[in-house]
Parts: sequence; structure tokens; C-alpha cells
Amino acid sequence: MKIQIINGPNLNLLGVREKSIYGDTGFDTYLENLRELYPNIDIYYYQSNVEGEIINKLHEIGFSHDGVVLNAGAYTHTSIAIADAIAAINTPVVEVHISNVYKREEFRHSSMLAANCKGVIAGFGMDSYRLAIESFLID
Repeated sequence: MKIQIINGPNLNLLGVREKSIYGDTGFDTYLENLRELYPNIDIYYYQSNVEGEIINKLHEIGFSHDGVVLNAGAYTHTSIAIADAIAAINTPVVEVHISNVYKREEFRHSSMLAANCKGVIAGFGMDSYRLAIESFLID
């Protein structure tokens, strides 16, 4: 099984950015833990602050992987282009958020992506990524 994790803007700063919301663990450390937890799954990781690069990555892997775990960050609330890219590929996508977006600013309560995703997981910290991976194992 091949799973692609894609993180969007500002998520390269996990571990140093707004620790009260996002925690103090960097994603590289968490990724190592995921790979140890799922040794039989090839877990790939990509991060970009650029909308078009996220779209290009979805196009690149969207017909060859078993699942995508996507934390599009703020693009979740604004990007019709990423929503269209998700709709255009065959690989199922799970939208994830580290924080509970419904406990935050009102603009974060709306997702442009969710309707094109297999599901949405929010508010479980970094464990949101693990839960998304588990969702691909139960199908």
C-alpha cells in the first residue's frame, strides 16, 4: 500500500509555530513514528507553501497511490483549484486538520475540499494523520 501525505502552507513550521494550537513536535519526528507504526505501508511525504505545487503533486500521484492524506492548511478554505484536482484523480483523499477548526475563527468552519474527499478528520492533533491512514485500512 502506498499513502501520500501532503501538507500545505505553513505546516513546514510545525513544532515552532503556534505551539498552543499545533503542538511542539515537528512533522519529521511524527513521520518517523508513523513509518514505524505502519512498516508494511510506503508512506511518502510532501510539503509546499504553494497552491500550484500541491495541485501538481495530486496530479502526479493521483492515479498510482492507494490514498492521500491532505492537510491543505488555509487553502482548505479558499482553493477551488485544489478541490478540482481532488475531483480529477482516482486516489481517495482524506482531509485532515491538526486543530479542531470548528473551535477557531469562523472562516475556518468552511472547507472547499471536503465534498471531494473520502472524509474529514479534525481536532486530534498530529494523530489526525494516523486516523486518516487507518481509514484506508478499513476499506
